[in-house]
Parts: sequence; C-alpha cells; structure tokens
Amino acid sequence: MQITLESPNQPDVIALIQALDDYQTSLYPPESNHLLDINALMQPNVLFVVARPAPNRPAIACGAVVLMGDYGEVKRMYVQPEQRGHGLAKAILTTLETEAANVYCPCLRLETGIHQHEAIALYERSGFTRCGRYGEYPEDPLSVFMEKRIAA
Repeated sequence: MQITLESPNQPDVIALIQALDDYQTSLYPPESNHLLDINALMQPNVLFVVARPAPNRPAIACGAVVLMGDYGEVKRMYVQPEQRGHGLAKAILTTLETEAANVYCPCLRLETGIHQHEAIALYERSGFTRCGRYGEYPEDPLSVFMEKRIAA
C-alpha cells in the first residue's frame, strides 16, 4: 500500500471525493454537510493524502488536513467501501497526523456526523476526544466534534 501527499485534482481522486459527497448527502441534510470542493483542497494550507494499492494504480482512499494556524482540521476522510476493514482509514489518519506534526501543527480537530459510527469509533481509537463546536460551525445536533493534541 502506498499513502502519499498528492494533488486532489486527479480524475481518480475526484471520483473518490464524489463518492464521499454522495454518501454524505444520503445521510444528512444540506445544512449539515460541510464539504470542501477540489479548489479548496488545492490551497497551500492543505495536506492531502491518497492511498493506492501500488504506484500508478487508481486511488482507493484519501484524507486531508486543513492547516488553520493553531490547529489542523481533518477533512475528506474516505475509503472505498470494498477496501474497508483492513486498517486503511487508520493508516490514512496516522499519515495525516505525521504530516501535520512535520509542519508543527499542535492539534487536530474534526467534525463528523452522528450517523457515522465507524468513523467515530476510529477517531476515538486513534486518541481523539469529543470537544465543543469550533471555527465557524453552527450548532447542529447531527454533528460530533473531536480533537487530539499531537506531538510537533
């Protein structure tokens, strides 16, 4: 398995992000979806990683950290359904944590939805704890906010 920093502006990665969007919109109303588009993911303050089974093979998972100054926000975590259950999401999250620590980011935060039980369990196993709303997120009973201090 290869997990590397890459541009999100690639057809196979765009397809992953579209699959994630489709999944999210099936679970939550529009006002509870906080999606970043490709242009936002291509900004210089974004660390975007892609998992491939081998070099030059289609992407099967992705994730990002948006560096916000005093924290980084985990966004766009997605693993193709047929690839789940093999530790790939954990590997993506670990890679993102390492990349964020490499640029002296002291804390990771995230927002996920209450219906994503597997994601919440992954974040908890990875050391994230629930926290209050942050940034510009509105109060939303469908949101779960979490954070983790990381070693820079």
